[in-house]
Amino acid sequence: MDDSKVVGGKVKKPGKRGRKPAKIDLKAKLERSRQSARECRARKKLRYQYLEELVSSRERAICALREELEMYKQWCMVMDQGKIPSEIKALLTGEEQGKTQQNSTKLTKAGKTEANSSNPLSVCSWFSLTNIEERK
Repeated sequence: MDDSKVVGGKVKKPGKRGRKPAKIDLKAKLERSRQSARECRARKKLRYQYLEELVSSRERAICALREELEMYKQWCMVMDQGKIPSEIKALLTGEEQGKTQQNSTKLTKAGKTEANSSNPLSVCSWFSLTNIEERK
């Protein structure tokens, strides 16, 4: 019998066709593998550092937002007692001064008058604050 093999229903004969495995220097192959592993570990380390920095920045943002929320809660408690926090007064007076300056520059530049260019939210908040002062 000859040296032919049956693989998948087909007869394969040994011969010179096909690609033969190249003889690779085992030491060079092992060194390439080690170098690849080093690079992989370095990439992994960088990835973890990036993720840790991302998490810490998000945690700082969360803490800042919690502090801001607590400040707003305190303001609301003070306003529920019928008082206006000085911070809100300062914000409103600064906002009104900024708007009057903007309006005056718009008037001089454009040469036209504007009835009330403030946004509805600030008008509502100003109205509610003046109503609180009037109730006192």
